[in-house]
Amino acid sequence: MSTNTVDRIIDQALQQSERERARIAERLISSLDQTTDLDVELAWQQEIDKRLREIDSGAVECIPWEDVRSKLYQNANAQD
Repeated sequence: MSTNTVDRIIDQALQQSERERARIAERLISSLDQTTDLDVELAWQQEIDKRLREIDSGAVECIPWEDVRSKLYQNANAQD
């Protein structure tokens, strides 16, 4: 697959809702792991579904990665 095709697919994926991006990510990650423990997979899927429901209901607030990363760097620098 060419770089242009991969970039196009990624661009399309990034335009999807948060829920759809999570589904895409889960499918891609699971496709890399050929040894599957079905009990573990089921537990993870249940956890993912629970967390998506919490996000959808507003029970939890997502924090952008950029904010988390910035805070981590601030904390790391404060300890130096």
